[in-house]
Amino acid sequence: MSHAVRCEEEPAMTTLDVETLDMVLSTLREYAERKLTPEYLRHLDHNDEFPAEVLKDLYDPNKLGIHLLFIPEEYGGLGGGAYDIYRVSEAMAAIDLGIATGVLATFLGTDPITVGGTEEQKKYWMGRIAEEGLLVAYGATEPQAGSDLATLTTKAVPVVEDGKVIGYKISGRKQWISNGGVAKIYTILANAPGGISWFIVEHDAPGFTKGKPEDKHGIRASNTAALFLDEVFVPADRLVGGVEGKGLAQAAAVFGYTRLMVGSFGLGAGWEAMRRAIRYAQTRIQGGKPLSQQQGLTHKLIVPNVARLEAARHYIEWVAETIDGGNDQQQTEGAVAKYMATEAGNKAAEDAIQVHGGYGYTKEYMVEKIKRDVRITCIYEGTSEIMEWTIARDRWQFHLKTKGAYYHDWAARVEQVHQREPNNGANVAALAMHALANVLERARIDRLTRNQHILFRLGELIAWAETAAIFSERVSSKPTVASGLDLPTEQALARIFARMAAYKVATDGLAWLIGAGQTDPNLANTLNLPAIFAAQAGQIADMDFVAAKLVEAFPAA
Repeated sequence: MSHAVRCEEEPAMTTLDVETLDMVLSTLREYAERKLTPEYLRHLDHNDEFPAEVLKDLYDPNKLGIHLLFIPEEYGGLGGGAYDIYRVSEAMAAIDLGIATGVLATFLGTDPITVGGTEEQKKYWMGRIAEEGLLVAYGATEPQAGSDLATLTTKAVPVVEDGKVIGYKISGRKQWISNGGVAKIYTILANAPGGISWFIVEHDAPGFTKGKPEDKHGIRASNTAALFLDEVFVPADRLVGGVEGKGLAQAAAVFGYTRLMVGSFGLGAGWEAMRRAIRYAQTRIQGGKPLSQQQGLTHKLIVPNVARLEAARHYIEWVAETIDGGNDQQQTEGAVAKYMATEAGNKAAEDAIQVHGGYGYTKEYMVEKIKRDVRITCIYEGTSEIMEWTIARDRWQFHLKTKGAYYHDWAARVEQVHQREPNNGANVAALAMHALANVLERARIDRLTRNQHILFRLGELIAWAETAAIFSERVSSKPTVASGLDLPTEQALARIFARMAAYKVATDGLAWLIGAGQTDPNLANTLNLPAIFAAQAGQIADMDFVAAKLVEAFPAA
């Protein structure tokens, strides 16, 4: 695994040229300013209304053509990469997460075709989606299967004529399907005799019906519905890839992309909540001065959330650039990105309501809606708990294979970063990495991962430590172009987050290992707690600096 620091000359990686990406983002912003006003978005939310005309505009190749971003150029699209999808996903979620879900569910729905389809299937289906602007839905989840796709019960029974399979009859039920009631094309996961497989089903196929829209807590502008398949006939040429049994591998292959997308949703919604909170805090006077000048608010409800969001952003960008660089096997990294960004976004929205006080609890203020919307990002496309398990399971194998050296070696690389860039908090991120390696080793020696909860908590600590390391590595010569923050602010945020991560890894790790019955009486010293506590020096000063810089970056209207 490479952990390179971005050089001063190196631009953010985008598969599209920078001008095209900027044009897409600016066109989207202009459309939102004209059509997607807060009043209109609250109307959709209140009426639980799917904005069909908005989706038509967004998918119209002559207007916005957002769906073209994730369709390869050879099939009539723009051929955007993971970095481009992250940027657009963040921007869409900042506008409205329900609409973003409706638009970008097509990306998820087409993924099985993109990853596993034959060339003929890709040319036909992706070409149609590009040219006709068709909504697509991803039919994997079932009432009892949830995130565990291996337990699905939908069946695909071959139809044989003259000894040859001419098609399949699919029967089963799908649940919680975004665009479920409005899509024109569906990719459906089902059990065939040769194993779990994807099939392409059109909306008007006989025997295929859709349930009424779910009455949801949030993202009410999106359509979510159950699907019912009663011996729906699908021709053999709509078996994705033409070979049975490839479905789970195809689903797993897209997780790096799709979890990055959902992580970007959490990032966009969380940052929008923070921007609103920062601006509101400048106008609300308490005790003779604005809330934005009071540590009791900024250092609890704003600065830590911004640090978590920016740490997640840098990890998302690192994963996106790795994928676009040709290494698309980023399932674990995608899980870390989704977990950190969605948990950060959810917490940021929660705290934005607190910043607004009683006003934030009313539907007149958008932070109330953002909080209801962003909550789903911790659930769909793999719950936070599934992410914790995935991260812990995969990284545990690295720890074992390297005889405990994996995170110590990474820490050594981060320490080298500190020698070059002493303002990024890399030395503290290295402390987090060393502590994590020792937590994992003690869990191995005492066989503590037999406790499911310990395994899940290890997944959480791994995610925090890795994100701190990547953040400190990447904030080298300039900040990400997407944050709107200058380099000194990003560096201060990296230091703040590194301290948070080191403290969390060491103290939570110690507490849970003791709780599970660890046997080392010297464990606290092994985790280097004195150094991690000493590294907290400067935290308040950095938070003071960031609080002031956020007011400069996002002044009240």
